[in-house]
Amino acid sequence: MERQLPSPVPNADSDPYWEAAKSNKLVLRRCTSCNEVHFMPRYLCPSCWSDKLEWIDACGEGTVHSFTIIRRASSPAFASLVPYVLVLVDLAEGPRMIANLVGDDALEVGIGDTVTLRFESRGELKLPQFSRRSAGR
Repeated sequence: MERQLPSPVPNADSDPYWEAAKSNKLVLRRCTSCNEVHFMPRYLCPSCWSDKLEWIDACGEGTVHSFTIIRRASSPAFASLVPYVLVLVDLAEGPRMIANLVGDDALEVGIGDTVTLRFESRGELKLPQFSRRSAGR
C-alpha cells in the first residue's frame, strides 16, 4: 500500500508563495526598505524588521551550497523514496533554500553543482524541487 506524502500547510504569510507554486513559479520576498531578498515567506524582513515587503519572481537557478543523502526514512510515508537527496541551494537572487534534488543523477550531487527549479505535485499544492544542470567540481 503506497502512502501519500504529507502536504505543506499554508498560512497567511505563505499563501502567495503556494499560489505561485501552483503555476510553477517560485516567488521570494524583497524588503522595499533595505532591498534584502529573503526566503522563507514571513511577515517582517529578517534584516531590518520592516513590514514593507513585496513578492518578486525568482529565476529558478541556483548552486548547491550543501547536501545530504537520506538513507533512512524519517516516516513510513518516505520509505519508498530512500535514498533521496536534500540540498541547500544558493538561489541566484541571494537567499538559501532547502529542497529535494530529483532526477536520475541526483545521488551524484556535489557542492557547487548548478541546479534548476522544477515542481512536484503534492495534493492541491506543488513543491519546489531542483535537478542538476551541471557539475561544479
